[in-house]
Amino acid sequence: MAYYRHHLFFCTNQRDDGRNCCARFDAAKMRGYLKAKVKALDLAGPGGVRINTAGCLDRCDKGPVIVVYPEAVWYTYIDSEDLDEILQSHLIDGEVVERLRIR
Repeated sequence: MAYYRHHLFFCTNQRDDGRNCCARFDAAKMRGYLKAKVKALDLAGPGGVRINTAGCLDRCDKGPVIVVYPEAVWYTYIDSEDLDEILQSHLIDGEVVERLRIR
């Protein structure tokens, strides 16, 4: 059994050369939002969910991105409602949110 049931990595990369980057979409704030929500629902920790900050995941052209392991599912999101949907559908119910999935 894996140490965490789900391990999420939020790209929070900041680029200073004008190219698109996740930091431009408040990625650090969104990561904090989802991390707090996971803790409030008592889902955090061993056997549960771990949320980490990542440097560049090299998919910034897709908007802000997160990747969920062990499934290796990549998502983009616009706001906290999208993150709530990923939390409920994927992390709790085990269903991939296809409308937010990056292929």
